[in-house]
Amino acid sequence: MDKKMDITQESDEKTKVKHSPKLCGTNYPVSIAFIVVNEFCERFSYYGMKALLTLYFMNYLHWDKNLSTVVYHAFSSLCYFTPVLGAIIADSWLGKFRTIIYLSIVYVIGHVVKSVGAIPTLGDNTMHVVLSLTGLVLIAIGTGGIKPCVSAFGGDQFEEEHVEERRKFFSIFYMSINAGSVLSTIITPILRGDVQCFEGDCYALAFGVPAALMLIALVVFIAGSSLYKKSPPEGNVLLDVCRCMVFAVKNRWRSSKTDPKRAHWLDWAEEKFSKRLIQEIKMVLRVLLLYIPLPMFWALFDQQGSRWTLQATRMNLDFGPFVLKPDQMQMLNALLILVFIPIFDMGVYPLIGLCKINFTPLKKMAAGMILAALAFVAATIVEVNVIKTVVEAPPAGQSLLQILNLADGEVRVTISETGLFPEPIKPYEDPWEYQRLPLNGISQNHTVKIKYDAVDFNCVLSFHEQKAYSLILHKDIANIECKLVEDLIEKSEKGDAFVRFVNANNEGLNVTVGGQDFQVAPAYGISPSKSVMRAQYSDVKCMSDQNQYSLDLGLLDFGASYTVILDPIPNGLVARKMEDVHANNVHIAWQVPQYALITAGEVMFSITGLEFSYSQAPANMKSVLQAVWLMTVAFGNVIVLIVAEGAGLQQWVEFVLFAALLVAVCLIFSIMGHFYTYVNPDRLDEMFSEDTIDDNEKNSKRHPGEEVPLKNVARNTKI
Repeated sequence: MDKKMDITQESDEKTKVKHSPKLCGTNYPVSIAFIVVNEFCERFSYYGMKALLTLYFMNYLHWDKNLSTVVYHAFSSLCYFTPVLGAIIADSWLGKFRTIIYLSIVYVIGHVVKSVGAIPTLGDNTMHVVLSLTGLVLIAIGTGGIKPCVSAFGGDQFEEEHVEERRKFFSIFYMSINAGSVLSTIITPILRGDVQCFEGDCYALAFGVPAALMLIALVVFIAGSSLYKKSPPEGNVLLDVCRCMVFAVKNRWRSSKTDPKRAHWLDWAEEKFSKRLIQEIKMVLRVLLLYIPLPMFWALFDQQGSRWTLQATRMNLDFGPFVLKPDQMQMLNALLILVFIPIFDMGVYPLIGLCKINFTPLKKMAAGMILAALAFVAATIVEVNVIKTVVEAPPAGQSLLQILNLADGEVRVTISETGLFPEPIKPYEDPWEYQRLPLNGISQNHTVKIKYDAVDFNCVLSFHEQKAYSLILHKDIANIECKLVEDLIEKSEKGDAFVRFVNANNEGLNVTVGGQDFQVAPAYGISPSKSVMRAQYSDVKCMSDQNQYSLDLGLLDFGASYTVILDPIPNGLVARKMEDVHANNVHIAWQVPQYALITAGEVMFSITGLEFSYSQAPANMKSVLQAVWLMTVAFGNVIVLIVAEGAGLQQWVEFVLFAALLVAVCLIFSIMGHFYTYVNPDRLDEMFSEDTIDDNEKNSKRHPGEEVPLKNVARNTKI
């Protein structure tokens, strides 16, 4: 999203140095090569790090889904509040060049701290949390602070007459942003999952590579220092706007009831500020009013890296020749945006024009909102099917129970006053689903009656609420023995499979599967469940004190939990596999429609919104609109924080809620847009040419030290 909003195509500031050298006889300054490479490396570092965050929070810091989502969106929100800080520093104090240098150093330090926090051997979990959050805050300050500066600094390098070259530069700049985004969201999940370090996923390396790329970005940018045009700070228009508005409010408050009324509350600033500035602020405020509904779009859009990534962890990621990582799916947005922009510009919009439809920018933005809502409808449909393989944790007053019959004949099981298991259970029958066992209180003893071969057996077992159990029945000479074990029903967030072994042999066994060792005691001993990578396991080594066996476990699939019975047969062992929690059977390709819809919505909403904002604001007010535009993204992430932490809804219900809210907001936005009148800010030069002369005369008569009102200065500082 911000990879599209970083693009700014105006910069009219005066420069302090002579013309820089050109590339190969063209009108392109050599300096832009350093800026483009810098942007590629910086975006690689940012998106590569961000792609891992949700899974990092869950699998490394061991936070739950909601807390992980909250912190992810809090970080995203902070990244869009800090650009205002960067703009003020650049325009009022340091200038763009030094602001980029100093905040990039903060950026690099943040990446290093974040990477160190991902080293398991350094301190305890509290230390890792502190380092991780400190690193994220520094990264947010760095990436947000340089965001308003880099693209505008690139535009500064061109001569004013080279308009076409500057336009093409921003296309190249845009491509570098998306190239960095696509490559990083492919590479860093591979570094995380396929490279093992510290006996697990290598988050330290996966965060370390983006840190190295950010360091390279800083070195490359500094290397071009002697070639850059460096504009001096000229004062931040944001501060000027705020001063004017505050003065108008104060002046109106101080005025007496006998003072003549004025057409607009901003007109009360005329005693101190020029009429042109006041008119410019009025124009900006009309656009800002339309910004009020916009955060809801970003609330949906930014969930690609949180809720949609979590959805991907519960899907089938197998593409035959390769297995996708759940956090790699985010690259689809960057790929599709490159495809959709020319399709919309050269296909969709011209076709709509041929149909004589007046498709105004505000109508495009409303259509983008509808597409984003449809994306969440598609995500809801996927989620409803995904959760069919999820075992829902039992509520208070209940537990879950399944029965594994390891005897050599059918058994009938009766649990007093429940009516569960009315049908006989066949030997080694794989239960399809858990049954809900009601409890009176936190725990309860139940008498389980078992009929086997016309003989009755009783077991008194203790069950606890909100737990899942397997009751394993096996034959011991002439009796049926009961063994109640607690089950792990949660799916792996990494797409791994869980497996445990029941040893029906009379000797202890050691089984090695996917790098995990399982020690299984004899005579129906049960190993703990451990996660193994999803794979075909056709030649698993199984050792006892006296023998070695080879087992065929078949496919241990995404997200499944298995109980494997090691049953002795003449001259060997056979593995009987039972699926306690079903594998993820919805393919990740079903997420493509929701990504396509959200990306099409982005093209119509985000890019059109920026173009509309710039077209409706005076040149020296575009920085104000860019700052507020970025803040709508921040507030969108705040909305996700509130819903994720406070609503406590099922995921598919939450998706429906977001889609419905965006549709409602779209209706409000459409009504507001219907009454909006488009203006041409370029006419301000004609409207206020005489006012500017009058203001200059007023200024010449001011007393020494009296504040001079803003003049007709066309500054284009981009945020």
